[in-house]
Amino acid sequence: MSTQPTGPGHAGTTTGTGGGPGAGDRPDAPPDRRRWWTLGVIGLGQLMVTLDATIVNIALPSAQADLGFSDAQRQWVITAYAMAFGSLLLLGGRLADLFGHRRAFLAGQIGFAAASALGGAADGFHVLVAGRALQGACAALLAPAALALLTTTFTEPAERGRAFGVFGALAGSGGAVGLLLGGVLTQHLGWRSTMYVNVLLAALAVGPGLLLLSRRAPARRPHLDLPGTALASTGLFCLVQGFAKAGTYGWSSRRTYGFLLAGAALMGVFVWWQRRAPEPLLPLRVLLDRVRGAALLAMFVTAVGMFGVFLFLTYYLQRIRGWGPAHTGLAFMPMSASILLSSIGSGSSACRWLPARPRIPLGMLMAACGLLGMTRLEVDSPYVTHVVPSLVVMGAGMGLIMSTSMNLGTAGVAPRDAGVGSALVTAVRQVGGSVGTALMSTLAAGATASYLYEHGRARGGPARSEVVADAVLHGYHTGYAVAAGIFALGAAVTLRMLPAGLVMTPRGHGRGPGGPGGPGGPGAPGGPGVKGAGEPADPGGTRG
Repeated sequence: MSTQPTGPGHAGTTTGTGGGPGAGDRPDAPPDRRRWWTLGVIGLGQLMVTLDATIVNIALPSAQADLGFSDAQRQWVITAYAMAFGSLLLLGGRLADLFGHRRAFLAGQIGFAAASALGGAADGFHVLVAGRALQGACAALLAPAALALLTTTFTEPAERGRAFGVFGALAGSGGAVGLLLGGVLTQHLGWRSTMYVNVLLAALAVGPGLLLLSRRAPARRPHLDLPGTALASTGLFCLVQGFAKAGTYGWSSRRTYGFLLAGAALMGVFVWWQRRAPEPLLPLRVLLDRVRGAALLAMFVTAVGMFGVFLFLTYYLQRIRGWGPAHTGLAFMPMSASILLSSIGSGSSACRWLPARPRIPLGMLMAACGLLGMTRLEVDSPYVTHVVPSLVVMGAGMGLIMSTSMNLGTAGVAPRDAGVGSALVTAVRQVGGSVGTALMSTLAAGATASYLYEHGRARGGPARSEVVADAVLHGYHTGYAVAAGIFALGAAVTLRMLPAGLVMTPRGHGRGPGGPGGPGGPGAPGGPGVKGAGEPADPGGTRG
């Protein structure tokens, strides 16, 4: 078994078992024959990370009753995972680049399983929170490594589109599946099973991963930027913590804006340092790309809207309709199925008629329409006729956004930066989820309070139960309407940012023939391209 570099800026390849000679590292290298089995292993790791963003939510009341912690402490079971995950993502991505994506993926899987076992065996609140924080830290290593492995395994444009469609489907529907699985496990096996299930998932992924994942040693190992790591991790921690505080204490609280201001200042210093660091944690060449910027914005907007839907619809079904945990989780399955079909379909040859540029804005407009449908929900609205259509339309839009955004967000990133580039995509999504949860919670709470005041609760005596239900529902409607507006604005901005005639190539993206970045245009090296994500085109496209 031998390792050889493939040239400047490309990962070396290992011949022998586990990936084929140079698969994904050279344009003329034969594709890995087992790449689709590899996709299954990578997808299982991604599913485990996305599941745990929501699977514990439904189990939380049972855990609280069992361990006896207070309502004020309850939020830490959720935020411990989110803060560790969000703040350590860039570090995890660079560690994956430093030690190898295969090693990082497997280490993240094993660590995640161990942390889950610790949380499942918790005999008190602090052990449970420690387990959740360790889960987040391991997820920060696992998630970017999984996306980086996908990026370097699938380099042919048509196959890349299909692979990212599957991966986007798992990333988009994992939250809804987590709600269903959390409800079923909690109801039949107890809350601890929502933690132990990760041990089973890791066992299913680690064994095949040892055999299938290719051993590609980096031709040039990057140095770890310690000042940049400290600035990025602390800054992201403050931002995620600030948004979490906003959901609890409101935007005007010192606890909220203090963390947000500190986070913004630290991230500003981080950007300043990255321009001067000899080995930056996040090379600005990865960040300063118009198409990648549009993809990152799309991921952010999608996370804001998606978490709002999960939050409010879960409360609506359980608190207003009185559904149980398993029934509530099952209610999200139309959305999961829609995301799955849309994500996989957008990367298939059936979608060649739809170019890359309008896919993201179209998906955002579909998501906005689904959210507007949610604003019509009443206390006794039939689920099949009022909830399912909105979930299906929104899921189709989100699937279209996520598969295309992940593809564009990682295209053209050099193999030596694949880990940190993938971490950037995941970090934007994680921060977007924190923003969405805080923003929607605050808006809904304010709208609910205003409704109660206008309908007499503040003027004497407690409000009737039906008035309270109407007020809560009014708050949800406000959140849905704002999320729809955010999607509509995102559609307009991304349509403006994405260049006309956008093409994808095995090594990046660019403009099609005749565009400013096309053949003969400024900085166009030429090479084979494809129109849209995963769509073959005539030779002459540009590399990103």
